[in-house]
Amino acid sequence: MTKVINHIREIRLKKGITQVQMAGDLQITRQTITAIENNKYNPSLVLALKLVRYFEVPIEELFYLEGDENDKKL
Repeated sequence: MTKVINHIREIRLKKGITQVQMAGDLQITRQTITAIENNKYNPSLVLALKLVRYFEVPIEELFYLEGDENDKKL
């Protein structure tokens, strides 16, 4: 099974945003953010698109498929 990997934690920290602040801004729980950042939960398409808009980055910078040759490493 192909796994989705993300760079949300790295981007969030780089921008100086806390999990609590991000949770409030996106109206989700901090636990949801923790699960996504730890690759334990894949966000819905709606939430993924909200994350792209929130961080103002291309989706490929946030998410990629494990083993993808075009991985976006930070």
